[in-house]
Amino acid sequence: MSESTATVNAEVAEEGRSRRNVFPVEGMHCAGCSAAVERALNKLDGVEASVSLPAETATVRYEPALASVSELQKAVEDVGYTLLRPPEAGAEPGAMERERLARAERYLERALQRMRLAWLLTVPAMIWMIPEMFLGVKWPSPLAFDLGMTLIAAAVLTIPGAATMRSASMSLRHWAPNMDVLIALGSGGALVTGVVALLHDLGAAPMLMNYAGVGAMIMAIHLTGRFIEAKARGRSSAAIQRLLSLEARTARVLRDEVEVEVPIADVRVGDVMIVRPGEKVPTDGVVVDGRSAVDESLVTGESMPVEKGPGGAVVGATVNLEGALRVRATGVGENTFLASVIRSVEEAQGSKVPIQEFADRVTAVFVPIVMAIAAAALVSWLAFPEFFHSVAGAASGFLPWVEPGMGRISLAFFAALAVLVIACPCALGLATPTALMVGTGLGAEEGVLVRDGAAIQRLQEADVMVFDKTGTLTEGAPAVTDVVPAAGWTEEELLGILAPLEELSEHPLARAIAAAVPVASASRPDVKDFRVEPGRGVYGTVGGRPVIAGNERLMDEEGIDLSSLTEEAEALESQARTIVFVAVNDVAAGLVALADPVKEGAAEALAALRKLGLETIMLTGDNERTAAAVAARLGIASWRSSLLPDQKLDVIRELQSEGRTVVMVGDGINDAPALKQADVGLAIGSGTDIAIEAADMALLQDHLAAAVRAVRLSRATFRKIRQNLFWAYFYNTVAIPVAFLGLLHPVIAEAAMAFSSITVVTNANRLRKVDLGA
Repeated sequence: MSESTATVNAEVAEEGRSRRNVFPVEGMHCAGCSAAVERALNKLDGVEASVSLPAETATVRYEPALASVSELQKAVEDVGYTLLRPPEAGAEPGAMERERLARAERYLERALQRMRLAWLLTVPAMIWMIPEMFLGVKWPSPLAFDLGMTLIAAAVLTIPGAATMRSASMSLRHWAPNMDVLIALGSGGALVTGVVALLHDLGAAPMLMNYAGVGAMIMAIHLTGRFIEAKARGRSSAAIQRLLSLEARTARVLRDEVEVEVPIADVRVGDVMIVRPGEKVPTDGVVVDGRSAVDESLVTGESMPVEKGPGGAVVGATVNLEGALRVRATGVGENTFLASVIRSVEEAQGSKVPIQEFADRVTAVFVPIVMAIAAAALVSWLAFPEFFHSVAGAASGFLPWVEPGMGRISLAFFAALAVLVIACPCALGLATPTALMVGTGLGAEEGVLVRDGAAIQRLQEADVMVFDKTGTLTEGAPAVTDVVPAAGWTEEELLGILAPLEELSEHPLARAIAAAVPVASASRPDVKDFRVEPGRGVYGTVGGRPVIAGNERLMDEEGIDLSSLTEEAEALESQARTIVFVAVNDVAAGLVALADPVKEGAAEALAALRKLGLETIMLTGDNERTAAAVAARLGIASWRSSLLPDQKLDVIRELQSEGRTVVMVGDGINDAPALKQADVGLAIGSGTDIAIEAADMALLQDHLAAAVRAVRLSRATFRKIRQNLFWAYFYNTVAIPVAFLGLLHPVIAEAAMAFSSITVVTNANRLRKVDLGA
């Protein structure tokens, strides 16, 4: 993993004069809050902002010449919230997420205290109130009852409910009403009925049913819902928490040839670190001494250890399993693979998917509309009492809380309060971002790094997946596939005499042949008179015997009879193999066939993708014969050969012009234009930095099972988004009319509202149990 790869997806991205930052936001706790912050930022010149409630961040692209950070902060402060500056450059990886988790922990603690105090005050009121409300039991002293209910409700609203009331007041003052306004109006309105009832007992006001106790219950249930929701939202960021917990805290480094243990923050590029068996690799680096197996499941999601030796790249936070290693640090702090993963996940979790746009538009006007509906309910009950009394009378037979005998004003207040507290913009606002937050975190754990949340929606809509061949479907380097010895020779003898000769050549085919015979297992004879014939092959004397290795043309020129090998050679060439003939003492000794082998598991992954309904297409710059052979081996029916990079781009555009949603999977620099043009670009794990930068998702594993997991992840995540949005729309569409008709008790309405938000968050968290397989 190169240092430049580690810096991909930095939280600050310069593009011309514009700058892109991810800012933490304090004070948001409902969809109305995030909508207000987003509107405030987008009103500024040169600013484009997207606010995520679950991530508690604002992703802002702005032009410093038109809007400074201070102006961004002022705009957010003006609507009642706080925009914090992002961590300074050079801060430890995940600093912003750690700060958010610390804030969330403090908020959760305060929410628990408020909930406990609210119920401590409300339970006595319930014991006092419920017999009269549901059983018709009348207390001897109406004055004592009304006074007690009003005082208890006032205490609940002004002590544990103070933060909610303050938030409501501030959002109204800034003309950006949020969810707290509905709760404050509902519980505050109920408290007002207690005051009026108390005045009636003193003969100073008309008769009105006392709902003050209901107001206390509304606030207590609301605070309970807030606590449970905050706890569930905390679980949504579990993936990042686990990533943060993987970091090494200290490292042993060589300083003046002395081994010293230092905090990880003190490690510098170039330091040589000592990593013993069972220890984490402190930071990204290259092995300079030692051999070992390293558990890289953090990177790939695969449990199979990877062998590492001198020159091998290692990733920080992976675990050294066996031998001791000396590793030279190449990336530290924010310039590490783990830091780049955390940044990418944070950024993706703060992004939005297209389906969320409608929900955002609804959320932006939701609270004012609900306030208008509640006012309409109050007026309607007062203006058309006969109709609404008839509805209440019909329902009173099976809904014990509906009392048609209450006064007209009391019934009107009953319906209006229920409308205020039943409506839930939070379920709408949390439906998409919470599922996206869990999905992107799950993807990071499974080796699928989502760089753009919108790609989740586009990937699940895709119907065709296009693959680059070399390095994506194949290993990207030649390897020996077949050894055919002539009569009197064995495979081992043939390779034993060929490998020492090829070892002296720099040609890729020669290196592949030399690699086929491990150094430790071969007693390599001396090679003399080594000579290269460019474009044909090599000559040399190996162990005292003259050896020629090369193509058919070279053998013809040297008069070597290949008739005994012709049939095998033609069969292998028909499979797009490259043939190297070997002659010893001017007699054919055999042949070696080489090819760029397909990656292990590629055929199975492509079959799985086709089973998921995706058409698979291969693009390559190789010749037609090679392309056909690889396509046949992988079961690919559609392929294009001899393509230049711009022609690959043309193929993507052609498919898109047919109305197809195209996914492009590639690894090289020449794939970057096609990755960018495709509806979704997937960069394979072994790919270049440029390919990864151009892609919407990075597959951290070097095999195609990760692409299958990416498709399954996108479909599972989007399925949860659809379920959440359906529930949120269905709930509000049904619940508000029922409350308008006076058929919902305000307490039940508030409980249902809290439950709807909790249901959405809990359903999103169920994503973590999805088996992505592959």
